Amino acid sequence: MPEDDVLLRARERAGQLGCTPVLPGSGAALTVLAAAVSARAVVEIGTGAGVGSLYLLRGMPADGVLTTIDLELEHQRAAKEAFAEEGVKPTRTRTIPGRAIDVLPRLTDGAYDLVFVDADKESYPQYVEQAVRMLRPGGVLAVDNALWHDRVADPARRDETTTIIREVGRVVRSDDRLVSTLLPSGDGLLVAVKR
Repeated sequence: MPEDDVLLRARERAGQLGCTPVLPGSGAALTVLAAAVSARAVVEIGTGAGVGSLYLLRGMPADGVLTTIDLELEHQRAAKEAFAEEGVKPTRTRTIPGRAIDVLPRLTDGAYDLVFVDADKESYPQYVEQAVRMLRPGGVLAVDNALWHDRVADPARRDETTTIIREVGRVVRSDDRLVSTLLPSGDGLLVAVKR
């Protein structure tokens, strides 16, 4: 998927900060998912430099609000720069600095249309658990890096990160509250809808 100048500059800032942004294919899927559910209330776990945020915002209605959480203030400053370049009104984004594992429990149950998980992989199980709690019925969970560099499908790969992501996939598939699929876009996008 070709990216415009705003996304390319955000991606460049991500590289300078050492963040790994969502790949273009996964980003395009996020835009479609946000548009499909008319996502007015979205939570992004892991702001990075705002690449994923831009894709989400592009699919959201004009009155939608993106809440994005990141431990690094420098990352959020870079994301705000991307939002300004995109012409996003400041009232459409809420950046929360801090550890997502501390912030998420304070967010309201059943109040969000979409939750995107793209932060520290070792905390994915807790993030997914919180996301399911926060989603309204019909809300969408999206988990990036679900293929983890094509390692998840290889049973010989048993490193900690691969094992964690593989287990998150199993948990999501077996959760009766969710209808799920794995999109092979980018580095894999695990998508689920809350019943």
